[in-house]
Amino acid sequence: MTFLFPVYAVFILLIFNSLTQQFCTKMEMKDAKQSSVFRVINIMILVLLISSYVKVMNQIT
Repeated sequence: MTFLFPVYAVFILLIFNSLTQQFCTKMEMKDAKQSSVFRVINIMILVLLISSYVKVMNQIT
């Protein structure tokens, strides 16, 4: 499980970054606004991934 989860996390981050890029392009955001949107979304996704990893590891042990 410890080897599979990082691959899953990278896959999820790539998907969300792709969706965020499409959103920013469609909304025609400026570069400064885009960087803040990417930062916020990536931080939120990382928090969710870390909390789900901790929850999974607690269930296994």
